[in-house]
Amino acid sequence: MQTTNSTPPIDLLIVGAGFGGLYMLHTARQRGLTALVVEAAGGVGGTWYHNRYPGARVDIQSLEYSFGFDDALQQDWCWTERYAAQPELLAYANHMADRYALRDGILLDTRIATAHWDEAALCWQVAAQDGRHWSARHLVLATGPLSTPNQPDFPGLQEFKGRVLHTAAWPHEPVDLAGLRVGVVGTGSSGVQTITTLAPEVAQLTVFQRTPSYAVPAHNGPLDKALEAQVKADYPAFRERNRRTMGGFGSMLPPNTFSALSVSADERERMFEERWQIGGFGLLGTFNDLIVNPVANELAGEFVRNKIRSIVKDPATAAALCPTHPIGCKRLCVDTGYYATFNRPNVRLVDLQAAPIERFTASGLVAGGVEHTLDAIVLATGFDAMTGTLLRLDLRGRGGRRIQDHWQAGPLNYLGLCLSGFPNLFTLTGPGATAAFTNVIVAIEHQVQWIADTLTDLRARGVRTLEATPEAEADWVAHVNAVAARTIYLGCNSWYLGANIPGKPRIFMPLFGFPAYVQKCADVQQQGYAGFQLAPAVP
Repeated sequence: MQTTNSTPPIDLLIVGAGFGGLYMLHTARQRGLTALVVEAAGGVGGTWYHNRYPGARVDIQSLEYSFGFDDALQQDWCWTERYAAQPELLAYANHMADRYALRDGILLDTRIATAHWDEAALCWQVAAQDGRHWSARHLVLATGPLSTPNQPDFPGLQEFKGRVLHTAAWPHEPVDLAGLRVGVVGTGSSGVQTITTLAPEVAQLTVFQRTPSYAVPAHNGPLDKALEAQVKADYPAFRERNRRTMGGFGSMLPPNTFSALSVSADERERMFEERWQIGGFGLLGTFNDLIVNPVANELAGEFVRNKIRSIVKDPATAAALCPTHPIGCKRLCVDTGYYATFNRPNVRLVDLQAAPIERFTASGLVAGGVEHTLDAIVLATGFDAMTGTLLRLDLRGRGGRRIQDHWQAGPLNYLGLCLSGFPNLFTLTGPGATAAFTNVIVAIEHQVQWIADTLTDLRARGVRTLEATPEAEADWVAHVNAVAARTIYLGCNSWYLGANIPGKPRIFMPLFGFPAYVQKCADVQQQGYAGFQLAPAVP
């Protein structure tokens, strides 16, 4: 579906064919809206199309990290593992595209160059890099919170003669690193998964760690068929229970409702150990105050540090692997044998806090005055999260205002969905919303339904434009940061704050607490779109 200046605009142009873009297209069609998805990659799947690094898998259980809008889909689809790996997640995205006949509404290998608001026509004029052009009444940016790789500007990197790989831009063809000397820079979620997978294959693995991560065991394995049958027999209620949790998942292991300080030290240790043996993010639900009480949080952190000391045989390596920041203020890693990997004779740790990277050379890199000879380097340096992709667009609202100017001091938005001065524009899973702390598919379902309900309602009422007010936008960003200030999330430098990108404004971007967010979005609709300007005005 392509438009020109002489054809009527489509209702909805969607940027991105990940899970958000696919579900937005399907829902728009169900509502009778004309819609088109434009995707820069060569296939659907978004995150799971690009992140093909060794060991890539989801950190939320498969039975939860899946769509619940269609009971036939959730009954028919069968996951093979407790935590699905990248190939299976990509297959799921392709299954959705085929099951709901979405491919004729998706343009692949098409990167957006410009998107400008046309005040006279009351629509978005969107152009691709190849010159194709579309007019659309509404623009949905389903570009994902983790879609632009962070490529640090290491001195001399271009001089390195070996292979340089990035976890978020992994080649589609097989990569054989067996028998090589490999360095991995970064120990976040992608790094942890890559390190544990590569260690048995390579001759020497050198891990360059800037900040140690908390990692909890996944205890992954084949999906328990009895559990699958139990969940599928009760899937609607199971989904509803998840939607009532703070993160949109975890109802199989509900958080406890009392403080870590309300039980004895022995009982606390027993309860932490019980959750550790179950595995996954449930450790942070052992007590109800681990995210809001620094004293309780420190008890959980020390429990994990004691685990590290008991697993890692070399005391100096164990000490370097022990984080000191609050547990949870950076994304918790869900792993398979991460700490034990450092007991392997072919794995060594370089603590970049003690020995920073100085420069790359033709044969490796120099850190703390020591040269490390390497055949290949894996950059597990994460993403320019939440805003990076949008800030690389030529996106202009009323009066030609650029998104780069509007977000100069941080990502102003209302409800994590709309921007003042940018009419009829919606962002999915971006700043100001809960996606970073939520089962992202549950977050997608909620936001897509809110957008679809809004467009259906406003179309019936003859409203042409919806736009957040500057006051509502400012209040919302203040609210997001006020919520964060009541937690431990401001206790470290993280991508939640943009701290991993030099020069990026330090402002807390995601909102914590899914149920309260859902209620707020519903209240705004029920109050006649409080915080929005509607035009033409509705009597």
